[in-house]
Amino acid sequence: MAPNEVPGETAGEIRGEARGETRRRASRYVVPVAVAGVAAATIGLVPALAASGDPDLPEITAQQLIEKIAASETQTLSGTFRVSTDLGLPALDGLASGLGGLGGGEGSSTADPSQRLTELASGTHTLRLAADGPERQRLTLLDGSDEYSLIHNGDDVWAHDSKSNEVFHEKGASEGPKAEEEELPATPKELADEVLKAAGDTTSITVDGTAKVAGRDAYQLVIKPKQAGSTVASVKIAVDAANGTPLKFTLSSVEGGKPVVDAGFTKVDFARPDASVFAFEVPKGAKVTEGAEEARKSEKLPEDFEKEFGKDFGKGFGGFGKGLNVIGEGWTTIAKLDTGAPAPKTDEAPKEIRGLLDSFGDEVTGKFGSGTLFKTKLVNALLTDDGKVYVGAVTKDALVDAANAGK
Repeated sequence: MAPNEVPGETAGEIRGEARGETRRRASRYVVPVAVAGVAAATIGLVPALAASGDPDLPEITAQQLIEKIAASETQTLSGTFRVSTDLGLPALDGLASGLGGLGGGEGSSTADPSQRLTELASGTHTLRLAADGPERQRLTLLDGSDEYSLIHNGDDVWAHDSKSNEVFHEKGASEGPKAEEEELPATPKELADEVLKAAGDTTSITVDGTAKVAGRDAYQLVIKPKQAGSTVASVKIAVDAANGTPLKFTLSSVEGGKPVVDAGFTKVDFARPDASVFAFEVPKGAKVTEGAEEARKSEKLPEDFEKEFGKDFGKGFGGFGKGLNVIGEGWTTIAKLDTGAPAPKTDEAPKEIRGLLDSFGDEVTGKFGSGTLFKTKLVNALLTDDGKVYVGAVTKDALVDAANAGK
């Protein structure tokens, strides 16, 4: 084992054109497709992008670097960063339109953060960021001459889409359960010890050189799975050498090629932003949607959907059919969900759903029978024809083996 290595354990539009009987039949297939599709497209984004010119810094161990991150007292910053995401997916337009009827309903605000921020799941985007503690943050997504801004200021969250001149507003942003401080480690060293205590033989954590990020000197923390079958090749985090703030995050797949996530500060300043940065006034003539009103729309599903949903999925559906099971551990953990849904590729399925499955997934077979594999560079999902879903950041073979063992 290298001197700096420490073992550890890390981490519609069906409704738009399809009406009547088609809509009733389609509703039975939406949930398993949504589970597979959303799981495959969901990843966390952390600012990251390295510049050239590696600095000469004092040596540091992985534990010391984890402690440095934990001790960071950074509360204020502003800057610009770029997020580039490559999941290896086909165009998601069909998936979004096919499932669009389930979220927010028709007439949803174009400024609703739950819709707009999904754009970060693909492509390359430039953002401006400002933060002043836990009560004030501002994020602006730049798209040519258009801007989308999300502002949290105390008890209010505002979002503004300059292209449509629509505004989304929600109160009570600071409300919610408070973390129990006594349950958290009291010192950075204790936090680092907790991270390493959870260690097993599944993960390698090392310090691998240095980097320049937005003009700042940084150490590189590298996390790699030791288990076979994971789709993750490595996670690399650049940590500010002066204040311990993570500046860089690069997530690479075993498939190689471009990183799954490569996002980074191109400019960063740790001074306190001016209070005016977090002030917001509704532009003249803007349409304002209140978040509470939007939530009420989302809670009401179409009558036909509720009827069909209850019939086909309601067999104990309080826990998703026969419930969610977790298979394996560490990097090769697989979630198994038995929906009880009918086979999605039979002639009974609406053509919109069959077309979506054909374009987005590949047919696979095994001892379990047959099914459809939804494949990305990070998360894969297997939807069997008898309604079971296997999801994980694992390879196709690992999903098939899990399905075969589940028979």
